[in-house]
Parts: sequence; structure tokens; C-alpha cells
Amino acid sequence: MKSISTQELQTLLAEDKKVNVIDVREASEVATGKIPGAVNVPLSLLEFKMNELDKKEEYYVNCQAGGRSSSACKFLDDQGYNVTNVEGGMNAWEGDVE
Repeated sequence: MKSISTQELQTLLAEDKKVNVIDVREASEVATGKIPGAVNVPLSLLEFKMNELDKKEEYYVNCQAGGRSSSACKFLDDQGYNVTNVEGGMNAWEGDVE
């Protein structure tokens, strides 16, 4: 499984390139703040919403500490999606939140 540090992700976001971030935390957790531009798809709904994702795109998957995003990456990778796990999740995130 591919992974990226929160610092590396911050660098990508600062470059103003198109970066697809999926936050797999529950809505109540996301309400406390998320990475700017991240789309919330709770892990519990991922199986039902994955068809909304484009297999040609790359996605960075984030959660609170890295466990759920790791599970989500394994699942999506098995389905043929290009995904990268954000190590440490929001616990390690030092950038802006929205």
C-alpha cells in the first residue's frame, strides 16, 4: 500500500495542483475540521459510494489516526482504485483545516 506523510501532502496541496483527498471519518468528526478541499466519504459508506470515484484519478485517503484510511485504501486498491494512505491522519496534520 502506498503512503504519504501529512507534510508531503501539505506540500502537494501548496503547489496548487489538483489533489483528491477523501476523509473517511464520520460526519461528526469531520465537523471538527478537515483538510481543505477534502471530500467526506465515511468508511461505513465507502462500499456504496466508491462508484462516484474515478479510477483514473489518484486519491489520498485520510482519517483521524491512520487506521480507517489504511482499511479504506486496502479496500479501494482491491477494487482497482489508485489510492495513497495519509500516515497519522488528522492527529499528525499541522496545516490549515476547514
